[in-house]
Amino acid sequence: MSKDIFNVLDGWAYEPDELSVRIITGDDGREKIQLRLDLGVLQMEMDGRPDGLRPEGAESWLDYYEERQREHAAAHPDSAPWRLDAEDCGRLLREGLQYYHRYISLWSLDRYELCARDTARNLRLFAFVRDHARTDRDKLQFDQFRPYVTMMHARAVATPLVKARNYAAALKAIDEGIAGIRQFFDEYGQSDQVSKCSELTFLERWRKDVASKKSGKAKRLPRDPLQALRKELEDAVAEERFEDAARLRDEIRRINNTTTPLRADESL
Repeated sequence: MSKDIFNVLDGWAYEPDELSVRIITGDDGREKIQLRLDLGVLQMEMDGRPDGLRPEGAESWLDYYEERQREHAAAHPDSAPWRLDAEDCGRLLREGLQYYHRYISLWSLDRYELCARDTARNLRLFAFVRDHARTDRDKLQFDQFRPYVTMMHARAVATPLVKARNYAAALKAIDEGIAGIRQFFDEYGQSDQVSKCSELTFLERWRKDVASKKSGKAKRLPRDPLQALRKELEDAVAEERFEDAARLRDEIRRINNTTTPLRADESL
């Protein structure tokens, strides 16, 4: 059997400014996700670890290390706490990137419940590393992405609720996201920086739109705040306000960085 992937890519052009994702049926009869890259394709399992592997027999490295930590705590309650070393964190970071690729793909496919599952999983990863990594550097390597993943989780939970016109439940999910991002800045003693957080600004704008619909003041379904940002960008370019345009473009890219799969040092 040929190992050439040309037939897989033939007719499926790579679009650098768009996320190209599809669901296919694998040879095993199960649905799989394919994410188009410039030089090929990523294929991911729909459930479990995206690459389908079971490290050390566990569902993931995160599950494996969580069990090791529990065993250590039970066997040595009075000893030094169990810690993740640099190699452990490297495994977890690479694994977290797999889940990132899958949840941005699920978001693009409108599989919101599964996107919420995987964003919640990476938030659990960040919390575990915060609690057990040996160095602050390793902790921050993961936790710096918490505002983004918190925002994406809120979007994944709230979007289908907005579409179902369950605005009260949607607002609750958005409020939890806002609170989670604010807590992040509080924990790092940077409460004065919240106004510069594009993820928080995004959720607060969206909350206002959803709340107006809930109160009956809005005539249409609340729109994704990204639409408003894109309109602001178009106006800034048309009016030659290039500094504003650059800022808005960066904000849009930061919030909606699902358009380009990222390296392990860029996002989770």
